[in-house]
Amino acid sequence: MSASTVLLAREAEHTSGLYRPDSVFVSGSGATLTDADGRVFLDCMAGIGVASVGHANARLSAALATQSERLLVCPQGLGNDVRAAFLERLFEFVKPPLTRAFLSNSGTEANEAAIKWAQAATGRRKLVAAKRGFAGRSAGSLRLTWDPRHRDLFIGNDDDVAFVTYNDLGSLAAAISDDVALVLLEPIQGEGGVHPATPEFLAGARELTRRHGALLAFDEIQSGVGRSGRFLASEAFDVAPDIVTLAKGLGGGVPIGATLFTDEVAAAMPRGGHGTTFGGNPLACAAGLAVLTEIDERGLMDRATGLGERLRVGLAAIDSLRIREVRGVGLMVGLELRERAAPVVKGLLQRGLLTVAAGPNVVRFLPPLVITAEQVDEVVALVRAELAGDDRREDD
Repeated sequence: MSASTVLLAREAEHTSGLYRPDSVFVSGSGATLTDADGRVFLDCMAGIGVASVGHANARLSAALATQSERLLVCPQGLGNDVRAAFLERLFEFVKPPLTRAFLSNSGTEANEAAIKWAQAATGRRKLVAAKRGFAGRSAGSLRLTWDPRHRDLFIGNDDDVAFVTYNDLGSLAAAISDDVALVLLEPIQGEGGVHPATPEFLAGARELTRRHGALLAFDEIQSGVGRSGRFLASEAFDVAPDIVTLAKGLGGGVPIGATLFTDEVAAAMPRGGHGTTFGGNPLACAAGLAVLTEIDERGLMDRATGLGERLRVGLAAIDSLRIREVRGVGLMVGLELRERAAPVVKGLLQRGLLTVAAGPNVVRFLPPLVITAEQVDEVVALVRAELAGDDRREDD
């Protein structure tokens, strides 16, 4: 019996059963992971866009070790040195009018905060989001997550939420009225199939929200922190939102979320209107500071631009009738198939490549930003072999 089989059985004895893994990973380095049986895999999943600076990153590991010996807990009701340094560094990347941040622990929490701040700032209840959009699974953010499989059991019909067709300005215009508090949009839809927004759609969203007194938020939880080749994917559109949400790659693997606001929006929340116990803790802030420094000093945003182009061109060059389209920005790439994606994702795993589905027929590639050109070429070769039906690796 393999080590992986033993460990899976041990986990299965006590977990909820919601997840049913068939692989066990015990270590990583850069853009690779090693399983319990010693097999090395290329990682184009990165914890679903989380391991932004790679696995076992030296700067991140050192920052965590150092901070763990100094201070782990310091709520935001008390000041902290590393939190101050992290926020200063964050707003070197994020430009005005976004000047304030509420720190939390995840993307869903960041979106929860966006909803509450928007409702506090406008005095309104109604929300607008996009079809195929994913905002999280907690009760508040789930309201803006479109997929009925996630929503129906818990939310059901919600008259205060409207879903519009992504990149359809007419659909958006019909949904926005003077009683809308917030419009939340992803500049690049991740879970919904890696669909980039059009400039006209986001510019129109800004004009419409201003006209009706609503706030505009960009969900950059997956597309942000350099993955698109810019710190925020929305920078490419020259559209200034009122709120931006971040998480995933911001901590490089350590849970952290951030809701960014303008001064005016930040000031709207009454004292005690929102809060967090763990958000902004020194360990997470030390991780975030290390990630931001690594992105800057290693030029990882430029790498995301160049290697993302290399990946898209390589995938598009695969001669296979099974491919419908390749799309994406930076190192956020979707391979749309003419068939279900799940069997291909599984086949790629057996070949030693981790990917993740985005909707029913899209294979999503979210590698660490430290992936090399040679590894990108290997990714393309493995996808080509899988789509051609070539024999898989001998140690499957």
